[in-house]
Amino acid sequence: MDQPPDQPLSPFAWPAFAAASATGFAASLTTQLMAATGLVPDDPETPPPGTTPSRVLLELESVRLRSYDEPVPGPCALLCTPFALHSAAIADLANGHSLVAALRVFGLANVCLTDWRSARRNMTELGIDDYLAALNVLVDKLGAPVDLIGLCQGGWLSLIYAARFPAKVRRLVLAGAPVDLSASPSRLSALAQSTPSAVFRGFVIAGNGRLIGHAMQRFWRVNAPDLQAIHGHLQSNLPIDSEDFADLATIYRRWDSWTLNLPGRYYLEVVERLYKCNDLAEGRFVALGELIDLARLAAPLYLLAGGDDDVVASSQLFALEHLVGVAPVETALAACGHLGLFMGASTLANEWHTITRWLQTPQPSDR
Repeated sequence: MDQPPDQPLSPFAWPAFAAASATGFAASLTTQLMAATGLVPDDPETPPPGTTPSRVLLELESVRLRSYDEPVPGPCALLCTPFALHSAAIADLANGHSLVAALRVFGLANVCLTDWRSARRNMTELGIDDYLAALNVLVDKLGAPVDLIGLCQGGWLSLIYAARFPAKVRRLVLAGAPVDLSASPSRLSALAQSTPSAVFRGFVIAGNGRLIGHAMQRFWRVNAPDLQAIHGHLQSNLPIDSEDFADLATIYRRWDSWTLNLPGRYYLEVVERLYKCNDLAEGRFVALGELIDLARLAAPLYLLAGGDDDVVASSQLFALEHLVGVAPVETALAACGHLGLFMGASTLANEWHTITRWLQTPQPSDR
């Protein structure tokens, strides 16, 4: 590596990791490289707030349950945000770019959200089962059945939950969620497949049992997103050189720069069980003591994918159509990339409007 130590490592360094794994010291090399670039584990500060006023209904060690409405009769709509790198403000970024606000404007009542908390030093051994159990506590607090809306990494968690607790989910919406990683490669799934497991373990070793969010962000990305990229993610109609867009870009960058830490056990389980072994799609995933059989899923499904999504290929989500049994399935392909699914102005105004109407329309399963 001839990059100076104060520069983040380029993604092109990955062949070196692969070669190192062949000699059995990839984990050690990863730890040394992260230390050499100054990627020292620490605890993040308070995350940037969303734009919509909320109140915390319940606070657990791993998650806060946020509510945006006074309760009215009818099912709650629970947004299960990704527990991956960024905060839950992915669903409530700014005026005109908030999924929370869009759902409420379109008439959805009882909108709530999972605000996952950054893993502290005593949370290294929390795994997928622990986060499913926490989600179950939130659903019980709201009163089952709920309409569960899973975003990206919150999508596979929501799918597993709906299959594990079918009586607790009335309808299920998945947006940009990786389900069948064998259906078609994406940039993320191809990287996970080709990278030796020892490298991922090395990241956790370097974080003393956690995956450190700010370290991973600096490690993967050489440059922060420029104005053109932000403009595309947000599908903004504002002139890119305007003062209003500069303010919006500042909000986006504040969200983008704040990162979560993940428990090492959870992170390695996601990598191995979902990305490397594809256990969920291939019928081998065990959650809270039971084998998850997607063919038995009964809740009506709505699947939303991005046509230009290089993080989750649309076929990785749409493959679910052939994995479920009797559950009716609707699909939509939005003209956007990954982040545009959750904060793009056009996607919020069009595809999510249709999804909201679908959630509000009575179906035979509601009787």
